[in-house]
Amino acid sequence: MKLDSATFRQLRRLAPVLDDVLNANEIEYADQAVNLAALATLCAELFDAYQCLHPQAIEQARLDTSLESS
Repeated sequence: MKLDSATFRQLRRLAPVLDDVLNANEIEYADQAVNLAALATLCAELFDAYQCLHPQAIEQARLDTSLESS
């Protein structure tokens, strides 16, 4: 899936927030919490767009995940 330039810029701006959360399990600055909400929204929008384009791939990933956790 090709990203438009505005979405790509948003992801680049929000990537350090995600990196902090994943590496430190915490948010260092209050404005990162706001950015984290924006990142969650953007990820949900990207997932929805991808699911519309590739519904079979999403379903297969869900099946694979459920089999792995069994």
